[in-house]
Amino acid sequence: MPLVQAEVESDFEPATEAQQKARKIDPRYAEGELVRVAGGRHQAEAEMIQGMLLEEGVPSILRRSPGFDVPDFLAAGPRDVIVPLGGYQAAREVLLQADLAPPEAPAPQAGADTAHALRLTAAIGGGAALAALAAWALSGLGA
Repeated sequence: MPLVQAEVESDFEPATEAQQKARKIDPRYAEGELVRVAGGRHQAEAEMIQGMLLEEGVPSILRRSPGFDVPDFLAAGPRDVIVPLGGYQAAREVLLQADLAPPEAPAPQAGADTAHALRLTAAIGGGAALAALAAWALSGLGA
């Protein structure tokens, strides 16, 4: 019996890069809303952070930071590193160990966007009420 198998043609194809990355992701960290966990000064730095997170099983995506969407400079400009809420704490720990995250950043809450939307709606409603009151007062002066 030979110690090595003779080369046999098979239908087995090696995994693609995307499949290899997907195998590293811990399903516990893939749940919840997307939140910003870090930022890179340019695409290469953000991809380095993304690779560090992937090694710990935390999935992430990159997006251009608001206000820096300049098509002429595709790799330039800051990038946000976004992770699911389930992986936020693990990502923060990885980034704190590497000194890439500020230690005082508060953990995002699942309903934070809803609370912000309610405050914004209340502020707009209050402003509209004050404008209506001012218009009513001014119309009473002219009569």
